Amino acid sequence: MRDIDWQDLEAIKRLKYKYQRSIDTKQWDELRECFTDDAKAAYSGGKFSFDSRDAIMQFLQGSMGGDTFHSCHAVSQPEIELIDERTATGRWCLQDTVIDTGFDMMVQGAGFYEDEYRKGDDGVWRISKTGYQRTYEQMLPRKSIEGLTLTESRWKK
Repeated sequence: MRDIDWQDLEAIKRLKYKYQRSIDTKQWDELRECFTDDAKAAYSGGKFSFDSRDAIMQFLQGSMGGDTFHSCHAVSQPEIELIDERTATGRWCLQDTVIDTGFDMMVQGAGFYEDEYRKGDDGVWRISKTGYQRTYEQMLPRKSIEGLTLTESRWKK
């Protein structure tokens, strides 16, 4: 590991937070900015794998873009290693909750992201590789919880 550059560490943390926020708020243009052109992703232990920013974006927008899809992805405990001036790796604890009112299901889970980052010629860090493996996931039909109602939604009409 090279000498610690606190500005680079903070930039990588902010990048990961922007990635999570952009997914949950469906800010697709901002999310797109988080990736290198040749980014790779392997979600759910590789169950969903993609080899370009365009393919990743198509998957995320297609699977999470609907008005019935509500999510909260939270990452913590970053373990970031600066390899050199332009590359770094990171491991993050993930906790997420997804509510899909179209299927009337709730999914909760946890896992660990394993990321790689690359600093571009413009001085901006971007995700070049990302993915997570679950430590657990549970699904629950929402109708099985008496009185459960979604009372607020950014996308509810």
